[in-house]
Amino acid sequence: MSGTLSRDDLVADLKASLHDAAKIFATESDGDFNRHLDVAAQDMSRKRPRTMLGKLTLHADIFDYPAPADFFVYKSSLWGISTQRINPWDKRYPGRLPDVSSALNGMVREIHLLPPPSAQQITVLGSEFKFYYYAMHSIGATAAETTLQPGDRGLLLLRAQAEAMKEMSMRNIGKPVVMRDGLSQGPRNGTPQYLFEQLMKIFEEAS
Repeated sequence: MSGTLSRDDLVADLKASLHDAAKIFATESDGDFNRHLDVAAQDMSRKRPRTMLGKLTLHADIFDYPAPADFFVYKSSLWGISTQRINPWDKRYPGRLPDVSSALNGMVREIHLLPPPSAQQITVLGSEFKFYYYAMHSIGATAAETTLQPGDRGLLLLRAQAEAMKEMSMRNIGKPVVMRDGLSQGPRNGTPQYLFEQLMKIFEEAS
């Protein structure tokens, strides 16, 4: 497949790879194919972790902070690392540092620090909490706005094909379909459920 990582090119190649099965998805503005690609990109966040640096401004005794918009999973903190060897009797000793977790507050993803940072800790360590996190992948209008690497294009399309087969199986379509997968494994015949299982197996086993 010679297209780029732009959304339009990915939609075009996804359609082509599904062959006759693509006719099942007939929403306006290629809504179905865009959905398949977005689900695939989300799962690629698990398959191809993307580490980013985040920053929070801390306030004394406050434990909940908004997570970055592309937050997927918390990784590790840089806040307080320089004080790990300070003895408890030293005036600079910050005490127990907060444990970090994430949670949904309604529809908003938050980062929770428990116990919340104290005024003394913020004085010693600063109010800027830097941390690493795994970010969500996303597909942009242009290739430059898409967060995936060009070498993972085939794997993304493969996962999108699997999502299309999953939806087809849920629509109770029982007749065989013919398609070509995103890793150029050649033609595959079978029911949508069978194809979904086989494509997901290839996706999970891919290095």
